[in-house]
Amino acid sequence: MNVSRVETIEAQGKTVSTGIFKRPIDASAHLGELGISGDEQADPHAHGGPFRAAYAYAGEDYVWWSEQLGRPLSPGSFGENLTLSGIDVSGALIGERWHIGDAVVQVTSPRTPCYKLGIAMGDPHFVKRFADALRPGAYLRVVRSGSIAAGDSVVVASKPDHALSLAEMAKIYFFERARLSELLVPDLTPKWREWVTERLQRS
Repeated sequence: MNVSRVETIEAQGKTVSTGIFKRPIDASAHLGELGISGDEQADPHAHGGPFRAAYAYAGEDYVWWSEQLGRPLSPGSFGENLTLSGIDVSGALIGERWHIGDAVVQVTSPRTPCYKLGIAMGDPHFVKRFADALRPGAYLRVVRSGSIAAGDSVVVASKPDHALSLAEMAKIYFFERARLSELLVPDLTPKWREWVTERLQRS
């Protein structure tokens, strides 16, 4: 489990406020509607809110990225709150529910990275590399608040009837916009549904 406070840094010739530099904590924490206690986001409109209360990334993807980059990566390097092992995070379906500690969360959307990920990784071109990899991780909505802690198991509580995974949603968003209508599954968040509907109407 990783949290951060908002900090102001100098990057790419400008002053940037960010909460992407997450660091592991050992103590338990409360996971509520708007996130983990003690965690902050610099831009809640883009990185927070009830449909993006927490962000999860897979430990297995860390192994893959470490091999690709040729260097070790510590938990929180991708700005995630939850570094999970033993569960296919990017393969999770939109609307899938997990039990974590005392909490229940629902998978809502893949990450669409901004330039701050490039800052965190020390590479302004990493945003494209992250998108190309189709290992987006999972934004989560909190269905039931509760206490969570490092080492808690993650149990898939339910899966929806459709087959739209986070990785597939990211693939459509980044590379296959002609398939946008496939994103309109019942569990798609209101903001995503509005975005998809507007673009389908334009076309």
